[in-house]
Amino acid sequence: MPDLTKKPFDRLDYTYKLFVVIALTITATILAQDIVIPFAFAGILSIVMLPVVKKLEERKVGAALAITIVLFTTIIILGLFIWLIVDQVVGLVNDLPNLEAKFESWVDQMSRTLRRDFGVSTAEQKNLVGEMMRSISAYLGGILISTTNTISTMVQIPIYIFLFLIYRDKFNLFFLSLLKSEELIWKKDVERIIQGYISGLFLVTLIIAALNTIGLLALGIEHAIFFGILSGVLTIIPYVGIIIGAMFPIIMALITKDSIWYTIGVVIVFSVVQFLEGNFITPRITGSKVSINALAAIIALLIGGKLLGIAGMILAVPGIGLLKILLSHTNRLKPFVILLEDTSSNHHEKKIPETTADIVVEEIEEEGEKRSS
Repeated sequence: MPDLTKKPFDRLDYTYKLFVVIALTITATILAQDIVIPFAFAGILSIVMLPVVKKLEERKVGAALAITIVLFTTIIILGLFIWLIVDQVVGLVNDLPNLEAKFESWVDQMSRTLRRDFGVSTAEQKNLVGEMMRSISAYLGGILISTTNTISTMVQIPIYIFLFLIYRDKFNLFFLSLLKSEELIWKKDVERIIQGYISGLFLVTLIIAALNTIGLLALGIEHAIFFGILSGVLTIIPYVGIIIGAMFPIIMALITKDSIWYTIGVVIVFSVVQFLEGNFITPRITGSKVSINALAAIIALLIGGKLLGIAGMILAVPGIGLLKILLSHTNRLKPFVILLEDTSSNHHEKKIPETTADIVVEEIEEEGEKRSS
């Protein structure tokens, strides 16, 4: 007989609670994107900043002042980074007339080649170019709208971060009163994964940007610093970001260099950096902080992109990492962890720790043995 003295939510099994939370989150995401996106980014960043805030508070700095110092320092660092990017963009914009002339020359040369070697008429080429330009214009228009929305979102994020950190004790009390103590095991795991993933991602981005910039400078590609930084920032979007980042310097090499070997050189640079990133840099820096396999990550990216656009793609990986933690603490749903986790993510480390999937498999086998006995 159910215990009627408990609150309705307390009587629910953890599995059903999880489904309720996921359903409410998805519904809120679809209906209120403008609110959910800044809240999600602010929540993640507040968890990353929390250890620094705590250290300042331990040194007798007031909570509000500690949060303000951390936020102000972060904004200054981001401001310097944005200033560097804007400076590079201004240089690129000033060079546009020169690039346009080179692009027209390259198009004319390609037109003659297509007509001579492949029999493609001038009319067919014009139709093809027109379709491409319309697609590119639509895509750039979408990016412009997305960028405008992102800027307005970024203004809200520091405010939410401040409020999340200043009221963090209330959030802790809320979760303690809402869930049983044994259901809160995942809280520390969530903090550890988000802090490790975001700090690791920031370091990986810097390394990738530096390596690509050095490679492009060595090849003499125009605006190498801008394209190097852009490619580093785009690695935030797993799997697809590096491909998008490589397209721009490849096009630049095609229209500004006389030899095809420069274009091949750009492809080689990005291929080598991608190999290093996938096999050495990311595994050693972020290790098994999120440990999601490629299939699960791509599906998460597609869903995140469909729901929230670029912001959804950035939030997809930490989001599915959070889902993996919640599933690992649910007996009925533990097998799904095996589908999500990348068990090969620790192969590059000297000592291979047991992954969540390994632990889940052992627990399932132990339960099976108990039932059979």
